[in-house]
Amino acid sequence: MLEELREGVRRVCARYPGRYWRELDARRAYPEEFVRELTEAGYLAALIPEEYGGAGLGVTEASVILEEIHRSGGNAAACHAQMYTMSVLLRHGSEAQRRTYLPEIAAGRLRLQAFGVTEPTTGSDTTHLRTTAIRKGDRYIVNGQKVFISRAEHSDLMVLLVRTTPLQEVVKKTEGLTVLLVDLREAVGRGLTIRPIRTMMNHATTELFFEDLEVPVENRIGEEGQGFRYILDGMNSERILIAAECIGDGRWFIDRAVAYAKERVVFGRPIGKNQGIQFPIAQAYVRVEAADRMRFDAAARFDAGEACGPQANMAKLLAAEASWEAANVALQTHGGFGFTEEFDIERKFRETRLYQVAPVSTNLVLAYIAEHVLGLPKSY
Repeated sequence: MLEELREGVRRVCARYPGRYWRELDARRAYPEEFVRELTEAGYLAALIPEEYGGAGLGVTEASVILEEIHRSGGNAAACHAQMYTMSVLLRHGSEAQRRTYLPEIAAGRLRLQAFGVTEPTTGSDTTHLRTTAIRKGDRYIVNGQKVFISRAEHSDLMVLLVRTTPLQEVVKKTEGLTVLLVDLREAVGRGLTIRPIRTMMNHATTELFFEDLEVPVENRIGEEGQGFRYILDGMNSERILIAAECIGDGRWFIDRAVAYAKERVVFGRPIGKNQGIQFPIAQAYVRVEAADRMRFDAAARFDAGEACGPQANMAKLLAAEASWEAANVALQTHGGFGFTEEFDIERKFRETRLYQVAPVSTNLVLAYIAEHVLGLPKSY
């Protein structure tokens, strides 16, 4: 099953070689054609149950799809949020919401690509976010700001986390947060302003400004005040899927490094004969393979409905570090040519560096493991 899935994704990706991604990167453009073909092939509906028009697959299969995109030299960041935000709607949305949105998303008539959580003043301190939603009759009035929100300009819907009860009025700081499903087609220009942020990688990154944006109460996902608990589901699947992308990156870097080390001749011999080249590549390979095992462990637990917070976080940490090590090895192996655009190393180098910072930095993962697994005192 997984190998058939890999082969299908590879066939799609083969039509989008490095040249395609380089041209998009130069223009900071969105891969419309690629995303459209993935959608039409059903890959972005992997996690949507069959009754709503999706494939009814698990996070394990979804992770393989994203891994193969990255191993083929592409970048699934253009569309991966549609997978991990899906769990918030699927697990906590009403039946009416699921029947309204999921078939349209599965068919490609709607895009759910944006996840509005991070803010400029609070960063990863989600419980202290300042974007508020005050209920007035059958509407919520939203005010505030979000930053580093990818794909907002290329999405129809956005899952938005807001505070509906002031922090000083709740018993636990995780209470009083609510999830809203925002229709971006109606919101832009009517209380929502989107401004692009140019970053070192082509992720269609933006900042969002909310000024008295009206969102119907019927667009609330789940109960008011329970939003933090809901997004945790999405965060665990997100970590697993991002880990898979990092593993795909790592394997791409290693494949490139091995191929170049065999063919590049210096001082009358292939540079791959030198242990100074061999050992770093072999070390990178070992670490990618180890991270891959943790990815599958975390995914299996998630799909079985088991608690998987530690495994999901460890998978993301190990995979992000392994892909970054592989990136450095590939760049060092290629020498000066690694810095040129035509080899694609420098593009992928920039892209994979992100994953030690976001989503969730390696330091926060370590703090989570220290507290929740090892029982050490809470550090933040």
